[in-house]
Amino acid sequence: MHLLEQLGLTVPVFQAPMAGVSTPALAAEVSNAGGLGALGLGATKPEQARALIAEVRARTDRPFNVNLFVHPTPRADAEREARWLEWLNPLFAEYGGTAPEKLYSPYTSFLDDPEMQALLLEVKPPVISFHFGLPAAACVTALKQTGAVLLATVTSPAETQAAESAGMDAVIAQGIEAGGHRGMFDPYAPDDALGTFPLVRLLSRQCHGPVIAAGGIMDGAGLAAALDLGAVAAQMGTAFLLCPETGLDEAYRKALMGQAAFHTRMVSLISGRPARGLANRFTALADRPDAPPCPDYPIAYDAGKALAKTARTHGEAGFGAHWAGQGAPLARALPVARLVREIQAEYTEILKQRSRQITRTGLV
Repeated sequence: MHLLEQLGLTVPVFQAPMAGVSTPALAAEVSNAGGLGALGLGATKPEQARALIAEVRARTDRPFNVNLFVHPTPRADAEREARWLEWLNPLFAEYGGTAPEKLYSPYTSFLDDPEMQALLLEVKPPVISFHFGLPAAACVTALKQTGAVLLATVTSPAETQAAESAGMDAVIAQGIEAGGHRGMFDPYAPDDALGTFPLVRLLSRQCHGPVIAAGGIMDGAGLAAALDLGAVAAQMGTAFLLCPETGLDEAYRKALMGQAAFHTRMVSLISGRPARGLANRFTALADRPDAPPCPDYPIAYDAGKALAKTARTHGEAGFGAHWAGQGAPLARALPVARLVREIQAEYTEILKQRSRQITRTGLV
């Protein structure tokens, strides 16, 4: 059965999970509109996740996706972390604060979280996706037995092969244009930085299962192009950021609607992993030649979050992790249901134009 039919989707649009920004209201509205809504659970504790899933289910009876971070256990390095904090401390001092004395990992990988695994086996979300890697084989088997459709973000043909071998039902082909964290399994490995369309075309020819295109797709025209290249659907994140149902704070929203949207940057120093966001004071630090190696993900994020909080208390929002993709200037401030309808209408109109062109030219 085709993946969209299996999930009962009428619109080939998946909402990107966007941990910290997605809300139950956003996920439910996308699903109710015929797409696949999503919750980003990588930064939440199991009991928080339980409540979020319950709220989505109270708002919709349609399928939705829950996303987990499957990063390697971070390697603590006291010397490297101390150098990093020393380097950042002048910025803390600029806003009347001091860097933390010690850094901690703010998130637990799904690989190290048996309570989250137990929760998913209990509450049985209809779709489960993984970012940064793949869960253990026994976990995949157990999750499949609940009836869940399993997805994994991939950025290369090699990662796709690993995902298929692990039993994933479909892959999310994340191009370099995508906002937020690169889904690379190994952030220290060379990155070919494939764009969404070359990656989708490669995978549609080489892999056995469905491919979902992700990165830079903002409207019906992008959706049509992705499907033409072999994707069964497009995953969109930045496209939804300005919807009132998201958890975007005012500074983030204002930055996205300004010139920063035209200048996204891929940096590692905010969280410890490559991620694309709006250009701001934090991303500019990547240009400094004196920057020491940052700590592992997500330990580096502990420092980044502390710096952003300190600066915000003095009216400076330029150290926020304002993730966004290269299509950011095309974001629309519309309610979710209306945005999904418009994307679908744009896609349908493109199909009609093609049909009219074929009729006029007599081509078949």
